Amino acid sequence: MNELRELYQEMILDHGRHPRNRGHHPEGANCCANGYNPLCGDRLVLTLRREGEVVVDVGFDGQGCAISTAAASTMTEAIKGKSLAEIERLFSDYHAMVTEGSAEAASRLPGKLAVFAGVGEFPMRVKCATLAWHTLRAALAGKDTATTE
Repeated sequence: MNELRELYQEMILDHGRHPRNRGHHPEGANCCANGYNPLCGDRLVLTLRREGEVVVDVGFDGQGCAISTAAASTMTEAIKGKSLAEIERLFSDYHAMVTEGSAEAASRLPGKLAVFAGVGEFPMRVKCATLAWHTLRAALAGKDTATTE
C-alpha cells in the first residue's frame, strides 16, 4: 500500500505541475462544458472533438488544485480515441473507485487512473478528483456546465 501511495503522490505532482492537454484547443471542437467545484473553487473548461461515437481529441483549461489538474490531465490522456461506451465504463470504474473504494473497479482501470484510488483516503478531495469526469459527461450530453455538488 505504501508503494501505491508513493505512486499516487508522484503522479499527482507530475500531472499537477506538467498537465497534459492543458491549453490545447482541439481543431473542430464540437463539445464543450464548464466545470466548477464550489467547495474549493476549482474551475475547468473541457473542449473536445467527437466524431460519431469516438472522442478523437480533447483539451482543457482552468485553475484548480493539484488533484483536480492531475485528474483532468490523466483523464484527457485516457479518453482520446475511445468510444463513448468505453468512456462510460472508465467513468463508472473511476467513480466507484474514488467514491466507494472499489478495488475491483480500480483493477479495470489503466494505471494512471488507478493511482487515484488514494483520493478515497481524503473524502474532501473526491470532488476535486471527479470534477473533470463530471464535466466530460456534461460536454458529451450537450450540457454547458457541471458541478460536483
